Amino acid sequence: MKIGLFTDTFYPEINGVATSCLTLERALTRRGHEVHVFAPKCRGWEENQREHIHYIPSAPFIALRDRNFAFPSPITTWEAEKLDFDVVHTNSEFVMGHFGHHIAKSIGCAVVHTYHTVWEDYTYYITHGVADEAARKITRKYSQWWCNRFDRVITPTEKTLDLLRRYGVQAPIDIIPSGMDIARFSPGRHSGEEREETRRECGIRPGERVLLNIGRIAKEKNIEQILRVFPRLLAACPDVRFVLVGEGPLREELAGMAHELGVSHAVILTGPKPWEQIDRYYAIGDVFCSASHTETQGLTYVEAMASGLCVCAANDPCLNGVIEDGVSGILTGDSDEEMLAGLLRAFSEEGRRIAASAAGYAEPFGAEHFAAHVEACYEQAIQNRRT
Repeated sequence: MKIGLFTDTFYPEINGVATSCLTLERALTRRGHEVHVFAPKCRGWEENQREHIHYIPSAPFIALRDRNFAFPSPITTWEAEKLDFDVVHTNSEFVMGHFGHHIAKSIGCAVVHTYHTVWEDYTYYITHGVADEAARKITRKYSQWWCNRFDRVITPTEKTLDLLRRYGVQAPIDIIPSGMDIARFSPGRHSGEEREETRRECGIRPGERVLLNIGRIAKEKNIEQILRVFPRLLAACPDVRFVLVGEGPLREELAGMAHELGVSHAVILTGPKPWEQIDRYYAIGDVFCSASHTETQGLTYVEAMASGLCVCAANDPCLNGVIEDGVSGILTGDSDEEMLAGLLRAFSEEGRRIAASAAGYAEPFGAEHFAAHVEACYEQAIQNRRT
């Protein structure tokens, strides 16, 4: 098949959607398909140009200063239409999503959409709390209208499927968890010397244990809750250091919060790291923690499990079938007390036992399984369009 992937974020950016699209592009290519990616230019795009990756001129979006929105030109449109895709797969509800849908409509091919992000959880970037409920309602109606325009819709979890059905989406929906290169995160991939080198780079001293968070540093990730309980965790486990790998609009605020709480000496914000090296940073962790309730799947949880870490996460429907409490990870309630109790479990013998077998529970989320299921979705969409 000739496939067009259209996305508002792509490598070298580091986030769930960018990683999912890169994994899918590589896996589908290995399966013999011709895959073209259309994405906005971003920092570092020049060093990552290759055949079939089309970076489009872009500019920062005012509400999300760490994200760029593309401006497809008539020439770009002509070049995309000329490729005559068998299927277009959009991964955005905004600029590149509209561009991809336009291309599919223009050439008459099947069109599939992955609903990666629950946008009603992000309206505060626009409203700043003013009339936010009205904005959330508009977002729900927009999501309904958008998804009903497609031959098929992909959601990574049943949680997201249920949400779209409540919105009123009638299009066929396939649940396909995003995949990843499991072998890349294998606990045995990095030598002790490599781990120590990365630990020194991050300012971690010998004998210190690492509480790790990797991803976008933003309000919806609820990292503030982890930081709020960290002083009490540090009192119980003085050798623990909280390492945050990533970039985002809340980075400076969290640094200030760590100072106010008196734990800045034990909180390390590394800034963003290259995606192709991110497995090095998982390898330095002991416990991976997330308090987010806005994930549609949460690839970082699976990456952490594949890396042999004990995952401690706020319980959320997106984790159904991913983490079983006390077996493949530790699930906590929403309160600070419950989060602290979960972290204490994670840094106990229970957490070490879970970490020892965590990699095995990540196996079902491999890239080849992902690509095979998406390929079947494409074939169904093409068949439906023909008949």
